[in-house]
Amino acid sequence: MSPETPFSAVSAQRATRTRYTVVVFAIVLAVIQYIDRVAISQAKDGITKDLGFTDVQMGAIFAAFGLSYALFEIPTGWLGDKIGARKVLVRVVLWWSFFTAATGWAWSYGSMWVTRFLFGAGEAGCFPNLTKAFSTWLPKDERTRAQSLMWMGARWGGAFTPLLVVTVMAFVSWRTAFQIFAALGVVWAIVFWRWFRDNPKDHKGVNAAELELLKENAQNVDGHGNVPWRKLVTRPSMWLLWGQYFCLSYGWYFFVTWLPDYLNTNGRPILSNAFLSWLATQMEGTVRADLIQPVLKAVLAGVPLFFGGFGSLVAGVIASRLIARGSRVVIVRRSFGFIGFAGASGLLMLSFYIKDPLLAMLSMGMASFCNDLTMPGSWATCMDIGGKYAGTVSGSMNMMGNFGGMAGPFVVGLVLAATTVTTATGTTKNWELIFAISSVIYFLGAFFWLFIDPVTPLESERDGNKTRAA
Repeated sequence: MSPETPFSAVSAQRATRTRYTVVVFAIVLAVIQYIDRVAISQAKDGITKDLGFTDVQMGAIFAAFGLSYALFEIPTGWLGDKIGARKVLVRVVLWWSFFTAATGWAWSYGSMWVTRFLFGAGEAGCFPNLTKAFSTWLPKDERTRAQSLMWMGARWGGAFTPLLVVTVMAFVSWRTAFQIFAALGVVWAIVFWRWFRDNPKDHKGVNAAELELLKENAQNVDGHGNVPWRKLVTRPSMWLLWGQYFCLSYGWYFFVTWLPDYLNTNGRPILSNAFLSWLATQMEGTVRADLIQPVLKAVLAGVPLFFGGFGSLVAGVIASRLIARGSRVVIVRRSFGFIGFAGASGLLMLSFYIKDPLLAMLSMGMASFCNDLTMPGSWATCMDIGGKYAGTVSGSMNMMGNFGGMAGPFVVGLVLAATTVTTATGTTKNWELIFAISSVIYFLGAFFWLFIDPVTPLESERDGNKTRAA
C-alpha cells in the first residue's frame, strides 16, 4: 500500500485476486513435475528391453533420482530464501526439463543413472520454492488450502501419466516420449518468468486492498541467507517432522516406481481374459487390440495417485474449516497426520491380501488417499515454522523425505533380486515382504505425528522460551 493511499479508501476497495494466479502456476508446475518424474516407471519395460537393465539396476536408477532430490532440497530451498523464488524456479524447471529429454538419450546403465541423478537435482527445487512463493503471496488462512490444491494437482498429474505415456508410446518410442514431455516445462518457465514477481507490490495486477491482506508477509519477501541452522537442527519437532516425511516417501515411492512391475508379475491377472476378449470385440476398429491391456493396466497404475489427490483436497478443505471455526492448529494437524499414516499402513497391507485385483487396487488407492491426508498439514507446518526461512525449512523436510524415496525403490530392487524364484511354471517374487516393510514404516510415521509441534516459528524462540502461534 503506498503512503498516499488513505486507509479508508483501502478498506472500501475490493481486493484483487491476483494471488490465486500464483496457486494456478503452482498446480500446473506440480502436474508437469510429476509427469516428468513418473514417466520412467511406465516406460520401464521398454527401457529394460532396449538397454538390458536388471531389477537391481532399475532400483538403483530409481534411487538415483531420490538421492539427488534429497541432497539438493536444502541448497535450492536456501537459494530461494536468498535470491527469490522467481529466479530459482525458472532455473530448476529448465534444468530438469533438459534432463527429462536427456533420459531419452541414455545408452547405458551409467548414462541413465547420471541423467536421472541430475534430473532429480533440478526437481528438488520445485516444491520448496513454490512454498516460498506461497509464504509471500498468500495470507496464512489460505496457505493450507493452497497446499492441498497444489498436491492434488501433483498427484493427479502422476495419476494420468501412465495413461499418457502408454498413449504417446503407441506412436513414438520411449526415447522420443521423454523429449515431448520435456517441452512442457520449457513453456511453463517462459510464461512464469514474464508474469511472476517475488514481491506482490511489484505486480501491476495487485491493488492496495490485496496488499493489505498480505501485509503480514512483508518480512518473508526480502532475501535471507542467515538461516538459524542451530535452531533448525536442535529442535526435536524438526527431527520428528523430517522422520514422518521419510516414512511417507518410503511407502509412497512404490506407487511411482515399482507399481507397474507389481501389476505385471504379482501372479494374478489384472482383468480376466474373458473380459479382455469381450472388450476387444466391443472396441474393434477403434483401438488397437495390443493396446487394450496396457491401457487398462496404466489406468490401474494411476489409481493410487488419483485417490491421493482427493486425500490432499479433503485434508485441505476440512482442516481449514476446522481451524476457522476455532479448533487448535496443533490438534488438527496431529490428528490428520496420525489418521493418515495409520490408515495408509493398514490399507496398503490389506491390498496385498485381497484376491480380487480391482478391489485390491481400490484398497491401495485408499492407502494413498490416507497417505495424502498428511500432506497439506506437513507443508503448511513448514511455512508456519519457517516464516521467512520457509524455503529452507520445507527443503529440509523434503530432503529427509526423499532419502526415504531413495531407500524405498532401492530396497524393493534388492528384495526382488534376493527372493525371485523362476520355475517351469513361471516367476515368483516376494511382494508380501515388500508390502510388510512399507506398512511398518508407515505406522512409525503415525507415531511421530503424536509429538510434533507444528506451529512454533524458529525465530520466535528466545532464551529457551517459545511463543506459541496457536
